Amino acid sequence: MQSKEAPTSMDVEAVPSAPKVEFGSLPMKPKFKPLSAHEMSDGQVQFRKVNVPPHRFSPLKKAWMEIYTPVYEQMKIDIRMNLKARRVELKTRTDTPDISNLQKCADFVHAFMLGFDVIDAIALLRLDELYVESFEIKDVKTLRGEHLSRAIGRLSGKGGKTKFAIENATKTRIVIADSKIHMLGSYKNIRVARDSLCNLILGSPAGKVYSKLRAVSARLAESL
Repeated sequence: MQSKEAPTSMDVEAVPSAPKVEFGSLPMKPKFKPLSAHEMSDGQVQFRKVNVPPHRFSPLKKAWMEIYTPVYEQMKIDIRMNLKARRVELKTRTDTPDISNLQKCADFVHAFMLGFDVIDAIALLRLDELYVESFEIKDVKTLRGEHLSRAIGRLSGKGGKTKFAIENATKTRIVIADSKIHMLGSYKNIRVARDSLCNLILGSPAGKVYSKLRAVSARLAESL
C-alpha cells in the first residue's frame, strides 16, 4: 500500500486588496468626464439667425463656400441659407465642442453682412478679444446735404488713403457705408480709431489727425 505524500508547494492566487482608508481621511475624489456642449444645454439645439441685407445677397452667394467651410468643419456648427426668409440660420450639433462657437459664428456672419471681407471677419472665430462696433455720423455731429458728403469724403480720403492710414496705424478694419461706420478690432484699437474718425467728422484736417495718430499708436506699441 503506497502512502500519498502531501504536496510540498501550493500555487496561491494573489487577490489585490482594496486600498485601506484611514480613519478620518477623505475618500478618493471621483473623476468625471467634462460635459459636452450638447449635454450642457440639456440636449436642446440652439439657433441663431442673421438677416441678409439686399445689397449683400450677391456677395454672400459668391463667398458662400468661404463662409461655410470654417463654420461647418472647424467650429462644428450647422449653417444654411434660407432663401425664402433671406437669412442665414445656424444651429449647434451633438459634436459641437464649445457652446460659445455658435455666437462666434453668428458674429462672423454678421460682420460679413456689415461689409467686412471674409479674411478679416474670420478673425472673430479665432480670437476672443475682437468685436464689432458701429456708429453713425449724426451721433457725433448733425450734418445734412453737402456738409455730410464732405464729412464722408474726409473719412475716406483720396482713394481711401485716410481710411487705410487709420486701419494700418490702429490694426483695425473700417467699413464706411453711407453715414454708418463699422469697426472691427480689439477694444483699445477701436477706441483710438473711433477718436480719429470723430475728429475728422468734426472738421479736423487730415494732417493733424495723422500726427496725433502716430503718437497714440507709438504709445500703444510700447504698452504691448
